[in-house]
Amino acid sequence: MQIIITLIVFTISFSQDIPTFNGHRAMELLNKQCDFGPRYPGSEGHKEMKKFFVTFLQPLVDTLHIMDERMSHPYQRRYIELTNYLARFNEKAQYRIMFMAHWDTREMADMDPDPKNHKTPILGANDGASGVAVLLALAEILHALPPLNIGIDLLFVDGEDMGHSGDADKFGLGTQAFAKQVPEPAPQFAICLDMVADKEQRFPIEYFSLQQAPQVVQAIWSLANDLGYTQFENKMGSAVMDDHYYLYKHAGIPAIDIIDFEYPNAEVNYWHTLQDIPENCSAASLEVVGTVVTHFIYQQDLGYK
Repeated sequence: MQIIITLIVFTISFSQDIPTFNGHRAMELLNKQCDFGPRYPGSEGHKEMKKFFVTFLQPLVDTLHIMDERMSHPYQRRYIELTNYLARFNEKAQYRIMFMAHWDTREMADMDPDPKNHKTPILGANDGASGVAVLLALAEILHALPPLNIGIDLLFVDGEDMGHSGDADKFGLGTQAFAKQVPEPAPQFAICLDMVADKEQRFPIEYFSLQQAPQVVQAIWSLANDLGYTQFENKMGSAVMDDHYYLYKHAGIPAIDIIDFEYPNAEVNYWHTLQDIPENCSAASLEVVGTVVTHFIYQQDLGYK
């Protein structure tokens, strides 16, 4: 299915009407998730996080779609229960933008430098909680100042991190399930947030993002640079088969990924290790990403006629 991206382009003006994104509030929400412990499917933290989503989101949104999925475990002879949450604002609007993040965490620290930890679940402060924290804080903003002209969808997907290295289709299970039943009206395009709280923040352009939605990449990176955020680097990064990849592959919705895969830098990486903890995350970094997407939303809303 081919979808033409409609992107509202106009002269950037940093209006006082655009609300402030508070990185400390996002950090509180990151810590709240981590307080539940690891949140892989079937864990106690997973169950507690599901309760939290409903309690937190229902008072804020126009409609909350709770999308339960029962499927076979990708590697074990048992079933797993996944749940995606779609929070919709200005639901009647036909022109919609979706922001997405995965909320599950990895059941095994298979990249930890100590082999004894490889079967231990990670806390997922950056890989999981960071993108979700930005979206939850954004939900509060959208509730306080609803968009007038466009619709905004916040998608929290489950089962992103269950795959094994080299087995790409076993990742993004929640997104693959969501792609089969996207509620109408579908979004024009999507922006995925993953691993956005790195203290040494750098966002090169992810390969599949540029292939799938070059106009959206250009709009976000140009806006970030105009805001003074040079960590959005105008150079090509690696190819990451993240949720944005599966959304486009299975639903045809153009999608990009804002991701800092070098966490914290090219020499050391806490990805899929027991060091993926709140102490290695930054409220200032969350504020950067939250500010960019907040400006993007309200400028798009202002520009749509």
